Amino acid sequence: MATSPSKFNWFTFFKLPSAWWCGVRLRYLDEKKAVTTVRHRWINQNPFNSMFWAVQGMAAELSTGAMVIDQIRESGKRISMLVQNNKAHFSKKATGKITFTCEDGYLIQEAIQKTIATGEGQKFWMKSVGVNTDGVVVATFNFEWTIRLKH
Repeated sequence: MATSPSKFNWFTFFKLPSAWWCGVRLRYLDEKKAVTTVRHRWINQNPFNSMFWAVQGMAAELSTGAMVIDQIRESGKRISMLVQNNKAHFSKKATGKITFTCEDGYLIQEAIQKTIATGEGQKFWMKSVGVNTDGVVVATFNFEWTIRLKH
């Protein structure tokens, strides 16, 4: 059972305040897919009148990380998580409302099972694609997550 997006948005207010103040919100979450949104506003703009790349990165990372957090919680184990690497491609100016979607949740369960079974850390890449209200891709982010059992 996935955590509700509203509870997760409260989490961002207290634990990721820069994302919350910039308008990053989780809209949908289950074990396979997460969707976040962020709207271009004065507080998150760059000098070129579009959304600052780092704000897009926060929204994209949350669409991957929310599923990792939720599935770790569901496992009942003490497991740490960290982004080790990321790659981004920007294909259009980000203006208006941008929606980031990650559908790579299926990768997490296997990694959690392996780290619990072997005690060794695991790595996996997750992709998040950001589109504007016209459905045009503005950015694609890839995050390499690492997880390991806490001792």
